[in-house]
Amino acid sequence: IRISYISVWISVPLLENSSSMLLLDGAEESQSTWHDFGQKVRLLVPYMWPRGSMLLQGLVLLCLCLLGLERVINVFVPIYYKNIVNELTDGSSWKTLATTVCVYVLLKFLQGGGAGASGFVSNLRSFLWIRVQQYTNRVVQVRLFSHLHSLSLRWHLGRRTGDVLRSIDRGTSSINSLLSYIVFSIFPTIADIVISIIYFITYFNAWFGLIVFVCMFLYLTLTIIITEWRTKYRRDMNTQDNNAKSKAVDSLLNFETVKYYNAENYEVNRFEDAILKYQISEWKTQASLAFLNQTQNLIIGSGLLAGSLLCAYFVQEGKFKVGDFVLFGTYIIQLYTPLNWFGTYYRMIQSSFIDMESMFKLFTEEEEVILKLVINDQLFGVYGRFSIGKEILKDVSFTVQPGQTVALIGQSGCGKSTILRLLFRFYDVQGGCIRIDGQDISKVKQVSLRAHIGVVPQDTVLFNDNIRNNIRYGRISASDHEVEEAAIAADIHEKIQTFPEGYDTQVGERGLKLSGGEKQRVAIARTILKAPQIILLDEATSALDTQTERNIQASLTKVCSNRTTIVVAHRLSTIIGADQILVLSDGQIAERGRHDELLAKEGLYCDMWMKQQQAQDSDSASDTEAKDRKSEKLQPPSVTAGHRSH
Repeated sequence: IRISYISVWISVPLLENSSSMLLLDGAEESQSTWHDFGQKVRLLVPYMWPRGSMLLQGLVLLCLCLLGLERVINVFVPIYYKNIVNELTDGSSWKTLATTVCVYVLLKFLQGGGAGASGFVSNLRSFLWIRVQQYTNRVVQVRLFSHLHSLSLRWHLGRRTGDVLRSIDRGTSSINSLLSYIVFSIFPTIADIVISIIYFITYFNAWFGLIVFVCMFLYLTLTIIITEWRTKYRRDMNTQDNNAKSKAVDSLLNFETVKYYNAENYEVNRFEDAILKYQISEWKTQASLAFLNQTQNLIIGSGLLAGSLLCAYFVQEGKFKVGDFVLFGTYIIQLYTPLNWFGTYYRMIQSSFIDMESMFKLFTEEEEVILKLVINDQLFGVYGRFSIGKEILKDVSFTVQPGQTVALIGQSGCGKSTILRLLFRFYDVQGGCIRIDGQDISKVKQVSLRAHIGVVPQDTVLFNDNIRNNIRYGRISASDHEVEEAAIAADIHEKIQTFPEGYDTQVGERGLKLSGGEKQRVAIARTILKAPQIILLDEATSALDTQTERNIQASLTKVCSNRTTIVVAHRLSTIIGADQILVLSDGQIAERGRHDELLAKEGLYCDMWMKQQQAQDSDSASDTEAKDRKSEKLQPPSVTAGHRSH
């Protein structure tokens, strides 16, 4: 592969689009949690049924069967309790009574404590559901992680890492909670309510069914209304939580900057203010929760009182037996226990939807750089989706022959690094095209394109791992010997050997334990290990001293031989031997040619060259003067010694 022709006519706005912010705006804060419920459910459906795994699908069906068994058990527990009371009062035989008691105890063992929360069936179902829950957790996190890596560089430049991490954590856990609450709590509770109303109407009378219905209706209605009212407090609490965590992450990532400016107290105060704002929102959330609980207790108590008085009246009139009163009380308490949790389940579902909103916004972020189709080998216009911003490049066109070295120079902000990002396809051009070996790079897979391109960036960021693995990142399958050869070519092998742990030395967060020059040489070693056929150097030696820069330039010359190379440089002395030098100004190519040709033109390049030469001469004169001053300072002690001798 080689660059045979590059033709770019482009206008790339680099300002961030405000629509990619994660936090909810004011309009969304007033929306119901159930807004876009259908869209949210469609996103959840793929996680409800484990595709491709017969074992997990069998576990799901078995859990649903156990769930149905629990509903049946909940009906027969109070019935057998009633039978025990009636048999005790009627003087039934011991064998009959003992059989009834054994069946009742067995049912209670299967059901558990009242609501079935700790029964054998419930515990078995929870145990079997673990694998399904882990599947859901894994699929959500992997899919979201893959989606974030597919987003454009523009989105990642504008993201807030703390917000993203909190959204992922809360969103993933909320999906697990949501599926569990809906499948194993909400639906069973509603089923128990319907069954109880039908049972009381059938075996008691319509008054008991009406009492249960009215109580349930008021309970559910007020729960939904109050919980919807509380939504804004929960959203605000999440926002303040995101802000607090984001400030903490940003401050820790910029630890050195904080120290440089003695800003420890400022950062601590900022974090404390964020925590205070979070606690204010948390108090509102908890206070409204207490109000909701009191309302629910009042409704449940009123329904229990009305039904118990009516049942006691019928017992006294001789229409019901004592066992019927026991049945009613047992069934109602058994029903009210999960119903009391129903409010909690609804709140948790609502909270899960709120927690998932930020994660859903991450899923809805669209890719800017996508694969375009080739139709009859014809080149069509290439346009990208960009927000309104500053134009960087205009009417840029140049050709790089196979094995040539092209240098891009110019003032900061003229578009040098942007060209490299376009070649690597971090962005798509708005007009024109970029061809590699005759192929439009917008019509090939990004993985295929980037496999042949090596980049040494200006600002190198390392993973919090050892040096060996950071270098091996250039080619994951490389052996330790190949890693060391790459380090030797990058002139960092001897330096690594001086470290106590050698190649196993941990580089710290973002490589902060290494100097700027060491980090850059690790990046060069990565690129050497990758052995690409196209090399992009973005100020690759900017953080190095003169001697190391010369050594690495010699190494890069060997590495770049017979490879197409594009260099962004500030020091013109490093690109004298380039086959072509492009001088950029205001997003356009102002001059092009070899070093000697550009000097002869006496244009922008000549001015830049002369200024750098004057700066170097000035630095040399300063160094000479400093040495002379140092020599003069060394003279007085010897003169004083001679005077004492005299």
